[in-house]
Amino acid sequence: FSSPLAPPAGFELLYQPDVVRLYLSILTESQNFNTLEAAAGALQNLSAGNWMWSTYIRATVRKERGLPVLVELLQSDSDKVVRAVSIALRNLSMDRRNKDLIGSYAMGELVRNLPSRQQRSAKNLEEDTVVAVLNTIHEIITDSSENARSLIQTQGIQKLVAISKSSQSPRETKAASHILQMIWSYKELRNALQKDGWNKSHFQVKILN
Repeated sequence: FSSPLAPPAGFELLYQPDVVRLYLSILTESQNFNTLEAAAGALQNLSAGNWMWSTYIRATVRKERGLPVLVELLQSDSDKVVRAVSIALRNLSMDRRNKDLIGSYAMGELVRNLPSRQQRSAKNLEEDTVVAVLNTIHEIITDSSENARSLIQTQGIQKLVAISKSSQSPRETKAASHILQMIWSYKELRNALQKDGWNKSHFQVKILN
């Protein structure tokens, strides 16, 4: 890495606040689904992993007020935009402050993108996108009973149980089952779950490899 006094060079140029601002500007202003997918995918890649620059990008996106921009795009009618944004939010939630914010403000939109018993979802999202949304929810509730509580309050349990029991996709079933097991692991939530009519059998779903 360059010294703090040296100007950024090479790949370091990708990890500057100006680049984050550029992508967020595109996500705010563009109406083109391909452009939105590409910009969200770029943030997704820059925020992936555990190295120093990714950590920096995750904090920068928050400071540049990028989280609300991404959350709003979960309402997109484009399958690929929803998928790219979901994965970006998953990577960004590796930052603890981001995780708390995303859990508070994105959970409802994530749950709305899940299929219900009656239909795939209002947008009929592809399997890869549903799995991406499920994986994002799993990341958000990991080590956060508060975010798991938000999931319960958005009526997410009903959709997750339906997916785990009736989805034709083994990948969707597995991802939903992992979330249900995580929720049940928070003992402080069990009373609320049982009051809603759920019991242990709904959450201890056998996961097929």
